[in-house]
Amino acid sequence: MQRLTEILLTAHPRPYVTTEDLAHHISGTDDTRYGLVKRAVAAGEIIRIRRGLYCLAPAYRTTPLDLFALAQYIYGPSYVSLESALSHHGWIPEAVYTITSTCVGESRTFRTPVGTFSFTRVPQRVFYAAVSRETGDASGDVTLIARPIKALADYIYAYRKEWSTPEPALRSLRIDPEDIASIPMEDMEETMASYRSKRVDRFLSALRTEYGI
Repeated sequence: MQRLTEILLTAHPRPYVTTEDLAHHISGTDDTRYGLVKRAVAAGEIIRIRRGLYCLAPAYRTTPLDLFALAQYIYGPSYVSLESALSHHGWIPEAVYTITSTCVGESRTFRTPVGTFSFTRVPQRVFYAAVSRETGDASGDVTLIARPIKALADYIYAYRKEWSTPEPALRSLRIDPEDIASIPMEDMEETMASYRSKRVDRFLSALRTEYGI
């Protein structure tokens, strides 16, 4: 086993590691650390996800790889949203194979050895409005994830949906009306106050009128 892999297994709580993590665990120069990474990658013990971000190969992981938490290390500031968040909250029945997030910077997609990560820019007054912090059971890392109504609002913006009533969302996304009716009023108000999009405002206003949220 490579020295870097041994260090990560004994001293690092997560199965993924950043350049900053390496500097914390391993003394010496950047070249020294890069040499260790290069050898571990060549040995198949470490996987390069993107520049400055790596994870242990499956055979060496003691905890599952949390793809939602990993997304924030791949590109940020960001939070998990759109289809991934809607599926996570049980609002849509389909399995989602691309990890979808909302970001501050330009929209980008990363195809990595551990999965595809899509980031969509959604301008907002308060970027983290109606976004929750969830702690993973395995690594204890914190994931930022949109609450259901925020994920739906991001979906309206990202895919330019001109929906003026709830019906298209219920039909095309197969959202249960009871889920919409259960939206907390504070989540609705926080989400509505954050957007500058007429499409989003129109749709959220229609939800509020239809369901009395």
